[in-house]
Amino acid sequence: MIPRFDAGDRVLVLDLGKSGHVRTPFYVRRHSGVVLHRCGAFLNPEDLAIGNVAGPVVPLYRVGFAMTDLWKDYRGLPADMLCIELYDHWLNPVEAAVRAD
Repeated sequence: MIPRFDAGDRVLVLDLGKSGHVRTPFYVRRHSGVVLHRCGAFLNPEDLAIGNVAGPVVPLYRVGFAMTDLWKDYRGLPADMLCIELYDHWLNPVEAAVRAD
């Protein structure tokens, strides 16, 4: 899979309705953030958890979220950020998400 995002791109985390072994916390789903770094491409941990080691590899990104966007009552500094690594299939470009509404 070819990486779709670069550092600086705004992305929306999808809510794919999955439970179980997923590396996408509920508190970032449906929130937008900024790609900080492309980490490489790796086997999907959702597949690995059920024994599927055949691939394909999926791009992984480090995404930053403003703490105040995630938690409205956050009392830290306005510039505080949560950084989390998310796989490509959990992300959409912010522009595509806006057009879909």
